[in-house]
Amino acid sequence: MKKSTGTFLKQAGHDKINRSANPAIVRASTILFKSIQELRAHQKNLKKDKKISYWDYGRQGSQTTIELQKILKELEEAHHVFLTQTGFGSVTLAIMSICRPGDEILVSDCVYRPTQELTSKMLKEFDINTIWYDPNNLEDLKKKITSKTKLIYVENPGSNTFEFQDLGKIISIAKRKKIFTALDNTWATAYFLKPIKLGFDLSITSATKYYSGHSDVMAGTLAVSKRVYKKVKWFNQISGYRLSADDAYMVIRGMRTLDLRLNKHEQSANIVARWLYKQKKIIKVLYPFKSSSKNYKLWKKYYSGSSGLLGIIIKSKNKSSVIRFINSLELFGIGYSWGGFESLAMYNGAVEMGKRNFFKLNKNEHLIRLHIGLENPKELILDLKKSLKKIK
Repeated sequence: MKKSTGTFLKQAGHDKINRSANPAIVRASTILFKSIQELRAHQKNLKKDKKISYWDYGRQGSQTTIELQKILKELEEAHHVFLTQTGFGSVTLAIMSICRPGDEILVSDCVYRPTQELTSKMLKEFDINTIWYDPNNLEDLKKKITSKTKLIYVENPGSNTFEFQDLGKIISIAKRKKIFTALDNTWATAYFLKPIKLGFDLSITSATKYYSGHSDVMAGTLAVSKRVYKKVKWFNQISGYRLSADDAYMVIRGMRTLDLRLNKHEQSANIVARWLYKQKKIIKVLYPFKSSSKNYKLWKKYYSGSSGLLGIIIKSKNKSSVIRFINSLELFGIGYSWGGFESLAMYNGAVEMGKRNFFKLNKNEHLIRLHIGLENPKELILDLKKSLKKIK
């Protein structure tokens, strides 16, 4: 019987040995074997990538992390999924598995600020050159490809500014030039978009956010194609990346309701976005809800849904009044991250935005990021309406 994604997520990871609906939390460093012969035979199976139920050493994980990998492998429709301690750990694992001294990496200008730091500063120390391209201009990406280009790194939609790119065309360009591709897919997750199935080599998701869904665990996932599997496996082994059994269990718990939560986030975000669009003090809503927009068309082309994260641009000569707007919100927490059950608001200043080459706010414009949580959207709108009065 073919299962829907929702049914699969509810049924996956059962512990058939202990007859538990959830997998056991197995904490392990040393793994015990009956003999040296058994140990060597197991290691041979590991090298041949045969299906296993346990590793030969705890740094590689445990039965709990293996169960999470199985769930994510099916959800992502990937060759394999690696787990890291944070979402940014998966960013680092993806890039450092592929790039080597003398290489060039093409990076979308709208990536997460720590990704900017990694690519523009740290990679430079390893003689890896980072070239930024305009996410709104495919021709800019094309003309910046050279014989040294090893990886095209995309975040879609853009961090904080929510630019949508033509993912299929980027993949086609990369394949013709034999360039690897990576996509930070945290906004949508594999529930709304499957990058490996689409043609990307590496698919990054911060499991801290929607996969966990409860703002109480940090984790990252890196789904890979068969083409890059051995490269990532090698770097993963020597770098020591590992997700704890307890954190893996917490992510599995969150995965059970991923479909229900994301559907609710999408529904509420659309209601709130359409209301925000009608407010005079808000000059732009950064969310794919307006069917005539370029971003909507590119979103619709590849995604089966949208999440709860959006941006708004407010025009005001009085920055302090914009800050008062955020501070006066009662149902929106103020804090980093997103993807949990709760609504959040964040003023995106220089600290959050980092250095941008192709995006600039006009004078007296202010960018605010909102995460629309699982609260009643009508109540969120009333809260926003009350607080917008603070803006001068």
